[in-house]
Amino acid sequence: MNMLSEGRPTRPDHMETASPATATGNRALMLEEALIFEIGSSETTGVDFAVAPKVSSRLGGLERKRPIGLPGLSEQETVRHYTRLSRQNYAIDLGLFPLGSCTMKHNPRLNEKVARLPGFADLHPLAPVSTVQGALAVIDELAHWLKTLTGMPAVAMSPKAGAHGELCGLLAIRSALEARNDPRAVVLVPESAHGTNPATAAFCGYKVENIPANADGRVDLAALTARLGPDVAAVMITNPNTCGLFERDMKNIADAVHSAGAFVYCDGANFNAIVGRVRPGDLGIDAMHINLHKTFSTPHGGGGPGSGPVVFSAALAPFAPLPFIERADDGYHLVEEETADEHHGASFGRMVAFHGQMGMFTRALAYILSHGADGLRQVSGDAVLNANYILRSLEDVLDAPFGASGPCMHEALLGDKGFAEGFTTLDVAKGLIDEGFHPMTMYFPLVVHGAMLIEPTETESKAALDQFIMALRSVAGRAKAGDPTLRSAPHFAPRRRLDETLAARKPVLVWEDPALREAAE
Repeated sequence: MNMLSEGRPTRPDHMETASPATATGNRALMLEEALIFEIGSSETTGVDFAVAPKVSSRLGGLERKRPIGLPGLSEQETVRHYTRLSRQNYAIDLGLFPLGSCTMKHNPRLNEKVARLPGFADLHPLAPVSTVQGALAVIDELAHWLKTLTGMPAVAMSPKAGAHGELCGLLAIRSALEARNDPRAVVLVPESAHGTNPATAAFCGYKVENIPANADGRVDLAALTARLGPDVAAVMITNPNTCGLFERDMKNIADAVHSAGAFVYCDGANFNAIVGRVRPGDLGIDAMHINLHKTFSTPHGGGGPGSGPVVFSAALAPFAPLPFIERADDGYHLVEEETADEHHGASFGRMVAFHGQMGMFTRALAYILSHGADGLRQVSGDAVLNANYILRSLEDVLDAPFGASGPCMHEALLGDKGFAEGFTTLDVAKGLIDEGFHPMTMYFPLVVHGAMLIEPTETESKAALDQFIMALRSVAGRAKAGDPTLRSAPHFAPRRRLDETLAARKPVLVWEDPALREAAE
């Protein structure tokens, strides 16, 4: 059994066969799928072409000297290959997605339809401004509602994702400090913040220092205030935090940070828990990104496209990035570098080539308008209710380290305390796969040993939650009882458990022809 330094296993010490093997490798309708290189042959093609006429090359000796080696498949073989692979994916349209801090919720199909409307879906970034007035109006209206929901006077719409928004906020903070000739080198990040926060601060050139959490899982206010000084540029805080708790001292934290001459950056990835109920601007926050692909119904995962607008306080608004939309009597205009001196001379500059992701804007605005003020309040209320229902339904079989810290917000945090010797959170996650669920977020946040972070969102019914709770209670009971079959789970997935450390450190990412590899050896 391979072990990481913190003691969690990376490879099972034995494997068990849950059912007899089949001749094909298929398991009923779960079809075994070979690599595309193993299906087709580079000697064949799925399309017949006439022999190309001989012509002189104009590549100057750069032409390929050997065959490209791609497999030749018929149309039917190609369709079947990718359809079979798609059936091995887990998606929110198949079942509950319990990943914590990710807000994997159902996206209404209405919003998808709106995003595909002509004029939005086919919008070109270089189209003349006079021809895209409707699109600019959508961006401007969405910006209005984001400012209204956060209580902030300004917003930058161009950042493409949460971490990109964090960088945007820190660049504005650095510009504000430089404008007053006050260079500062340190950014404070609480232990309960998202992992991207310290990474972004370091990328921006700041020294990062951690602030501990108190026994309740919230920021230790005394430790924070003790560390504040003339070298601190900002505090990056996640609220609600990654322990699933609302920072009750947020206003006191902001007041202390401002008194020290620094700024408050809030990670708004968990805004889904408080949207329509709490305005971050009222808490003294200077900058906060909003993941449209978490809170306001846009696709999450698959590498994008995402969108992370950043709202700013009055102190930082002059330093926000270009471009931004300005409404005039003759329509909407984009304020670019050519006109920035007149409108936005203190801007730190430009983050992206073009304004933003139109599909994300249309989805988010459709979501906001279809819900209205009362609907958005219900979204956050139901998200918090569902998370607390999961927490209280599991705290008798799983350790809930902050269960006595008050109601959790959008996500429930559990630990591995009480498992039988040698059993870990990883075993529970693999057991959940056999139960038909994607595992929850594991080993994060680091303040809880063997952390299991579960975010049900507001879109799950009580019946769906009850089924997930039943499954997790069963798997947790097996871990506490020392069921040896759990150590080799999953048994019913297309692939068995891997050595995760070896897979991460020595991944095999390129297919090699076995015959050629054997010859090379």
